[in-house]
Amino acid sequence: MQIAVVLFDRFTALDAVGPYETLGRLPGADLVFVAEHRGPVRSDTGALALTADRTLEEVTRPDIVVVPGGPGQSAQMANETLLTWLRTADAASTWTTSVCTGSLLLAAAGLLRGRRATSHWLALDLLKEFGAQPVEERVVIADKYVTAAGVSAGIDMGLTLLGRIAGDEHAQAVQLLTEYDPQPPYDAGSPHKAPARLVEELRSGSRFSLT
Repeated sequence: MQIAVVLFDRFTALDAVGPYETLGRLPGADLVFVAEHRGPVRSDTGALALTADRTLEEVTRPDIVVVPGGPGQSAQMANETLLTWLRTADAASTWTTSVCTGSLLLAAAGLLRGRRATSHWLALDLLKEFGAQPVEERVVIADKYVTAAGVSAGIDMGLTLLGRIAGDEHAQAVQLLTEYDPQPPYDAGSPHKAPARLVEELRSGSRFSLT
């Protein structure tokens, strides 16, 4: 089973690494990082790079597509090379997935029209512009499309899909091996829980506030 994780300049690292650590543990998985060009691709901080070992042209029929988000997603919304690849890969995929604002790229490619989907809370409403139905849930499954909310939700998405494909016990084993047992020091991981002042500060300073 080939899993293609898409990389682009200024992606968010955990968006890609979360699914890598979970879905990459599927029995017989062939997980590849793909981009327009081979070589290192820098994350949003610039301090970390992941290596794309294959180009988009070299991977056309993956079983699972994973699209991360990140600040660089905005510049990719009109990248017809990437959008065309997403449509082509989706035509052959068993599962097409995203993390965070990666769902906006799936939506821009026309793949989420009429479907329920989620994204980072700051970008959620933008899904409507592409005919998708925004849902405030951590992981949303609509047919073969699996979208995850912001950043850390990619781990949940990976485990959810892992259970669908390899069974609950295998997914539980991966969760245990990775010791994914969240006990956050603050109850501020959602705009519904975080201090209102902080929510408004982040919302007003967001790149989506100008859209």
